[in-house]
Amino acid sequence: MKKSITLLVSSLFACSAQAITTTETNITMAGALIAAQAAVENCASKGYSVAATVVDASGDTKVTLRADGAGPHTLDASRRKAYTSASARQPTSAMLATSQTNPTAQNLGQIDGFLLLGGGIPIRINNVVVGAIGVGGAPGGPLDDQCAQAGIDKLLAK
Repeated sequence: MKKSITLLVSSLFACSAQAITTTETNITMAGALIAAQAAVENCASKGYSVAATVVDASGDTKVTLRADGAGPHTLDASRRKAYTSASARQPTSAMLATSQTNPTAQNLGQIDGFLLLGGGIPIRINNVVVGAIGVGGAPGGPLDDQCAQAGIDKLLAK
């Protein structure tokens, strides 16, 4: 009887732990480095000196790279774009458009840490956001987007 009660209590704790925890899939440092380096190199091939930051699914920085000649502001811009994209699970360029056209979203840019400029794109594996990349320093959000996408494309090709 004592063994049965112990087994029952153990089962309850096991079920309870599963009910109050989650498992999150995140990009690895090696994967983050591939994406960031490819993004910086893609921009460099076009003559742009940028910074690229890759964050995990929670928005915590995994890797930041800054090209020679990239302005100091590009570090913070790339990090905030990556954080914004990971947090909202969507590209920052789409969030910018929404904030400009939807009155209920006009204050999105006021969220602490957010930056609503193009250049932040979520990284999805099997339709699950495992992180995001942010690029800052190209002359315009659409160009930052292109470099960020190049980083993701290189990562997914591995």
